[in-house]
Amino acid sequence: MKKGIKNTLLVLLMLVVVLGIGSVVYVLSQKPKYEGELHLKNIQKQTTVYFDDFGVPHIYADSQKEAMTTLGYVHAQERLWQMELMRRIAPGRLSEMFGSKLVKVDSFFAGLGIDENSEKAIAKLDKNSEPYQLALAYIDGINQYLEEGKTPIEFQLLGLRKDKFTLKDVYNIFGYMSFSFAMAQKTDPLMTEIRDKLGAEYLKDFGLDGSLGTTQIKNFDGKAIEYAKISKSLTSLLESTPVPAFIGSNSWVIAPQKTKNGKVLFANDPHIGFSQPCTWYEAHIVTPDYEIYGCYLAGTPFPLLGHNRQYAYGLTMFENDDVDLFQEEDNPEDKNQYKTANGFQEYKIRKKTIKVKDSTDLVLEIRETQHGPIMNDLLDGIKGTKPVAMSWIYTQQPNHLLEAVYSLSHSRNLEDFRKGVSLIAAPGLNVMYGDAKGNIAWNTSGKLYKLDKSVNPNFILNGANGIDDKKEFLDFSKNPHAINPTWNYIYSSNNQPEAVDGYLYPGYYLPKDRAKRILRLLEPKNNWTKEEVGQMMNDNTSATATTIVANLISTIKQKTLSENEKKAIFILKKWKGSNDLKDLAPVIYNKWINDYLKNTFQDELGETDFKMLLSIHLFKQIIEPQSKNENSIWWDDVTTKNKKESRADILSNSFHEAIASLEKQLGKDINKWTWNKVHSLEHQHPLGKVAALRGLFNVGPFEVPGSNEVINNLVFSFNDDGNYAVTAGPSTRRVIDFSDIENSMSILPTGQSGNPFSKHYKDQAEMYNSGKFRKMKLNKEEIIKTSAKLVFLPE
Repeated sequence: MKKGIKNTLLVLLMLVVVLGIGSVVYVLSQKPKYEGELHLKNIQKQTTVYFDDFGVPHIYADSQKEAMTTLGYVHAQERLWQMELMRRIAPGRLSEMFGSKLVKVDSFFAGLGIDENSEKAIAKLDKNSEPYQLALAYIDGINQYLEEGKTPIEFQLLGLRKDKFTLKDVYNIFGYMSFSFAMAQKTDPLMTEIRDKLGAEYLKDFGLDGSLGTTQIKNFDGKAIEYAKISKSLTSLLESTPVPAFIGSNSWVIAPQKTKNGKVLFANDPHIGFSQPCTWYEAHIVTPDYEIYGCYLAGTPFPLLGHNRQYAYGLTMFENDDVDLFQEEDNPEDKNQYKTANGFQEYKIRKKTIKVKDSTDLVLEIRETQHGPIMNDLLDGIKGTKPVAMSWIYTQQPNHLLEAVYSLSHSRNLEDFRKGVSLIAAPGLNVMYGDAKGNIAWNTSGKLYKLDKSVNPNFILNGANGIDDKKEFLDFSKNPHAINPTWNYIYSSNNQPEAVDGYLYPGYYLPKDRAKRILRLLEPKNNWTKEEVGQMMNDNTSATATTIVANLISTIKQKTLSENEKKAIFILKKWKGSNDLKDLAPVIYNKWINDYLKNTFQDELGETDFKMLLSIHLFKQIIEPQSKNENSIWWDDVTTKNKKESRADILSNSFHEAIASLEKQLGKDINKWTWNKVHSLEHQHPLGKVAALRGLFNVGPFEVPGSNEVINNLVFSFNDDGNYAVTAGPSTRRVIDFSDIENSMSILPTGQSGNPFSKHYKDQAEMYNSGKFRKMKLNKEEIIKTSAKLVFLPE
């Protein structure tokens, strides 16, 4: 008996050893290759790649074309899974990977027409142009890795086939990026719902006339449907998408007159939904006639953010309005027609097939009007009602994004750079620039237009009257911009630009908080250094929170407070607006804000529409002015009969509820209510949603500082449980110093690699959370000394 047990244990031990050895062998076989030699087709001479201590490839090639082929290969080695995700979303091909749960996402994106727009754009490309040829070389590198390289573990787990990449994939990735910048499709239906359901009086607090956007960027030189269902359906759909959206950003550029070393300082941190792998892949290319250090989206050949020894560029979201929704009217005699100002027209019918893993294919029939696709056919909850069409500049104007991004990364001077920006019809971007000659510039992209004076673009428009859809397109010279302004700095934090020729461009701008803080720090100081700019990028102080706190506290009657409530008021009164790990005030403040918003707006809107309000930018705009407005119509709780609540009633009741809730959540000792206990960040991989795979694929969770609408903008949604999971924030932080260009700084949220077995999968995460940076190396001698060497030989 004992001998049998021993034999069994021995067999089990051997199995464990074999499995352990097998696991080690598998992990080693899956790691990216950073050293040695490889053969690469379509290069004529040896190309050398030095992977630095954070896995950034420094590619030294004989020509740009050979450098791009090599870039495609090493980019795919680290991010092939991410490339696969990115290329699938716009044409509606995620269901092939994940099954029927993403059919709704696929149906929506397939219906937008991005894929068809990509085909048109490629057909019009000059096939002999350098942008076209270099893009093909990059794609060739990806496809060579597909054929010869290791298969990512995600492909193995999901049983995915590796299909070749094409130029259309590149355009589709740009198309998804462009859509994720738009806000009208979420905001306009909700505003229309409030107007039609509650009345125009309820819209006064929202400042739809632009009155809330007081910190503006200076220029230089009859209801038919429940419209909110569109917002609800679209928000739910986008939340289930495994690809992060672009949401905001900060950037500022300081002229030589305000820097210690007399050279331009450039800063940029685009805000994007967190994911794993993180958004950007850094790469440094050097050829005899070209050099760029760039941040690349997966599957795209030219960097959206970049610098070299001559100039630097980056971006934030303009937030202009480039999407309009139109309510159409069917012909009562013929449902295949819709009404226009010139009579009835036939709907155009476009068919798309959605392939679904482990299920039957879905054939979509998408109706299109003169304005665009019918949303009723693409979103849940609005079928059987009057049709609403979406008009989007991106699919209606010529698409020159490939040429534009090439131009941004290949400019010779500021004038060249502005020509590149002018090629972008959509999305609207604030494109920031600084150079070694001392120039600084802010340029906005986008094909801007004016509507008739009678039309308010904040609402769903009339598709049949021939007035609401008239557009006066403006020349690029009318786009807001500033070039070498006399105040010696430029900045953008998604806030509204000043009017141009008396016209204030409509949009979905973020509140003044970050803009106000950036101005407050930039304006008085004239000896900025790279290190100080880095500190500023990690600033956690709100420019408006203390003002809002004063508004809230003014309603509180001290005599009726419990001991913890008195302590809470004392803490808030002392607060300077910081959101550091051990701060107490942010915990109290954000719970109070959540309860105040809920008690103010949910009774009129209902739970669903209130959650929708919290998902759009406008609610952030209204907190400061509305919290002090005694006459706001929203204060009255419409669910209470024979009583009209006042501002004091709502705000004081919300305070009592907030403290009681925090005592239940965090205990009676208020000194333990620290920000790090409720504000956390986990970088989630799509497969990390499976509990057994979470530890392998996800990075975190981490306790993090920062908050909504501070410079270190670590974004979370308000909720009743008082735990704030960060969903978005700086996708990179970059500081470019033209007085010391070889020691400029950057950081990524997790790491360079998308391969969970690579040492660079998460080696920057702790540095990022603590506000540290690493070098963006340009000095070849230093790069060689500190890097692994991978040589590509002609095949």
